[in-house]
Amino acid sequence: MTLTNQNIEQLLQLCKSGDQHAQMEVYNRYYKAMYNTAFRIVKDSFEAEDIMQDSFLTAFTKLDSLKEIKTFGSWLKRIVINNSIYHYKKNNKYEDVPLDNVLYKVEDHSGIIETDDISNMKVNRVLETMKSLKDTYRMGLTLHLIEGYDYEEICEIMNITNANCRTLISRAKESLRKKLEPMAS
Repeated sequence: MTLTNQNIEQLLQLCKSGDQHAQMEVYNRYYKAMYNTAFRIVKDSFEAEDIMQDSFLTAFTKLDSLKEIKTFGSWLKRIVINNSIYHYKKNNKYEDVPLDNVLYKVEDHSGIIETDDISNMKVNRVLETMKSLKDTYRMGLTLHLIEGYDYEEICEIMNITNANCRTLISRAKESLRKKLEPMAS
C-alpha cells in the first residue's frame, strides 16, 4: 500500500517514528490550506511560506504532544495561525505593512459574465474591502468568517476577553457593512 492511500492516522503514526516519506505525504495534503491561512493573516507570500514550513516543523517535532490524532488538521491550523499572528505583530512593531492587493482575482477572458463570475466578483469585493479594515477587525473577521473559529477560540488566539471578542467581531462586521454599502448601489 502506498502512502497516498493511507489515512491520516496511519501516516501520523509513521511520522512519529521519523518516516520522512510519511511526513512529505502529510505536508502535501495540508500545505495549500496552511499557506492560505498564513497568507490571509500576514499578507506576504514569502513570509506565509516561511510560517507554513516552520509550522510543519513544529508540528512534526511536537507530534507526541497531540492528544487526539483525529484533530491533527485543526491542531496544525492553530499552530499556523499562532505563528502568523506572532510574525504579523512582530513586523508591525517596526514598520507599517501596506496591505497588498493580492487576494483572489477574477478574470473573464471570454467577455461573457456568468452567474458564477458574478458571485466570485461579490466575494472578491468583500475580501478586498476586508483588507481596508483596521488590522484587529480584519484579523477577527478572518478568524471568525473565513477560518470558522468560534468566539472562545478567537479569544484565546488573539489574547482578548470574550466580551472584547464579541464587540470586536460586531464592530468589524458593521465597519465592513458600511464600507460595502456604497458599492451595492
